[in-house]
Amino acid sequence: MKRTYFCGNLSKEQIDQQVILAGWVKKRRDHGGLIFIDLSDKSGVVQIVFNPELNREAHKQAHDLREGWVISVNGKVAQRPQDSINPKIATGDIEVVAENLEVLNVSSPLPFSIEDDIDAAEEVRLKYRYLDLRRPIMQRNLKLRYRVTRLVRDFLDKRGFIEVETPFLTKSTPEGARDYLVPSRLNPGEFYALPQSPQLFKQLIMVAGFDRYFQIVRCFRDEDLRADRQPEHTQIDIELSFIEEENVFELVEGMLGVIFKKTLNVTLPSNFPRLTYEEAMDRYGSDKPDIRFGMELKNLSFLAQGSKFKVFSQVVKEGGQIKGIALRGGASLSRKDLDELNSWVSVYQAKGLSWILLTETGVKSPILKFFSPQDIEKVISETGAKKGDAIFIIADKKEIVNESLGQLRLYLAKKFNLIPEDTYQPLWVVDFPLFEKDEQGRLSPLHHPFTSPQRKDIPILESFPEKVKSRAYDIVLNGEEIGGGSIRIHQRKLQERILEMLGISKLQQKEKFGFLLDALSFGAPPHGGIALGLDRLVMILAGEKSIREVIPFPKTQRGICLLTQAPSLVEKEQLKELHIEISEE
Repeated sequence: MKRTYFCGNLSKEQIDQQVILAGWVKKRRDHGGLIFIDLSDKSGVVQIVFNPELNREAHKQAHDLREGWVISVNGKVAQRPQDSINPKIATGDIEVVAENLEVLNVSSPLPFSIEDDIDAAEEVRLKYRYLDLRRPIMQRNLKLRYRVTRLVRDFLDKRGFIEVETPFLTKSTPEGARDYLVPSRLNPGEFYALPQSPQLFKQLIMVAGFDRYFQIVRCFRDEDLRADRQPEHTQIDIELSFIEEENVFELVEGMLGVIFKKTLNVTLPSNFPRLTYEEAMDRYGSDKPDIRFGMELKNLSFLAQGSKFKVFSQVVKEGGQIKGIALRGGASLSRKDLDELNSWVSVYQAKGLSWILLTETGVKSPILKFFSPQDIEKVISETGAKKGDAIFIIADKKEIVNESLGQLRLYLAKKFNLIPEDTYQPLWVVDFPLFEKDEQGRLSPLHHPFTSPQRKDIPILESFPEKVKSRAYDIVLNGEEIGGGSIRIHQRKLQERILEMLGISKLQQKEKFGFLLDALSFGAPPHGGIALGLDRLVMILAGEKSIREVIPFPKTQRGICLLTQAPSLVEKEQLKELHIEISEE
């Protein structure tokens, strides 16, 4: 039998036509005389009717059909009786009256039904991923992913970009996360590294004069995983020569505008709002703020002035901050709820959470006795709280206040359903610090060591490194960082200065980055770019909570592929060829 139609593409236009279909048995219903089969393929579902009066042999075969069996059916399209029309599916007006049936393959009992709403554990879904991917929602997610990549390629092609592949087997370089290492059989004791990103190669492509490069590329990072991270992920990698930040912003805003319009019919603003890193941290407690709702962090450090509340006054005296947020409708929270929130913020090292409830009968709080009515009124005014709201206050070191209150803001917004659905708020975060310090006071790059400092800050690189701002930028959407990039260092001497400040000696520079430094000495043009996380972008477009839902064959949070059981042990002979011995420890 040769298939003539996909199941979901049939309509009233094909009534009385002879068709041949092929697919999987989704459901079987025996109504005594007639047997009904829901037949599915990638396009959808159609109902097949087996009538013993039309073909007794086919009807007899249909008795044995079970969910997951693969069949081919020859029959005629017919109008469904009025009382059996199913408006829930696209083919609900019609059915196919089977004349012949061929069983192409049988199936073992399925571990779960091929439905969108299933109760199967994620571990089971990942073990039988090939079945999970048959579900309509997973089919839609992967089709959406494909469409996004097509839109990206078309958009960039029209703007003079070319796609260039970069190596997967490369040199291990310190770029942030741990590398995945690959032993070299031909060079005993030496290793390749899988790239954390094509960063160095795309800079070399700029030195090579291609001017506009992109790549939809796999990247590998050996780091602890969570819902929005995988050991291997895909990014939309873009690099341009002879540009400034504004060129990157304009390009990405246009590309995302096309993607959202073509996939969701959503119009994004033509110019995305911008926040400096300091503004984002100060107002939202995060460098990837979700600006779809209010609840901004407000500075309440004035409460320490002449206060009898030593907890507050001591914090400010030691250089800390007092900040608060207002929760709409929060006055209804019970004492148990408030105690749980106090425990919740302690995870982020906050020593305590103070609260003020604006109830119908007045203002309630255990800290009222420490402050004047004027102070409390000013707190209410600063936070914008109204009757029926709650105000939450944290006093601590600046970093702890921002993180704990910022996380509390997100937690409460989700708990109280304050985040509007089907709303998309992109923004740029700019003016990041170039460096951050670890607990030992050592400098490390906030982004990566190839990010250019802002021109005005180059004179204070060595004298005040913590004040130096970078030319880095992140693109944030609905509280998710979907991309990041920077204007790169294109002069060898400046790159060497930065590496030296990071504690990388001249010898180490030559060993780790010699090829890049050499390239920068051969007339490297000013250049910059950005990498957008394809998985995370498609996750948002699909309305999913985890990137595992938009990746064909993802790994668990422990980095395990439950389908193939990778990683796994290998034969001793393989290890011997690679000159590797596994210690019993």
